[in-house]
Amino acid sequence: MTATLKDLQRIPGVGPSLARDLADLGYRGVDELSGHDPQRMYERLMELRGQHIDRCVLYVFRLAVYFAEGGREPDRLKWWNWKDSKTS
Repeated sequence: MTATLKDLQRIPGVGPSLARDLADLGYRGVDELSGHDPQRMYERLMELRGQHIDRCVLYVFRLAVYFAEGGREPDRLKWWNWKDSKTS
C-alpha cells in the first residue's frame, strides 16, 4: 500500500477503494482535502469514471473534508450522518 493510500485511509469510512478514488482525483493526503467542495469532488469522480457513482460516496467525501479540517466530533465521523437533509 502506498503512503498516499495509507494516509487517506485514516479517514473514518475510507477503505482501499475510496482511498484509490481520492488518489485518482489528485489528493495525496488527508491535509489536501481541506477547503474542497465534496459535491464537486463527487461530480469529478463520476466524470472520471464515466458512470453514476452511488450517492453514499458523496456522504463519505463530506466526512473526509470535515476530518481534513480538524473535525473530530464522534457522531460526525460516521458517514451516514452526512446524508442529504430531508425537508418536508
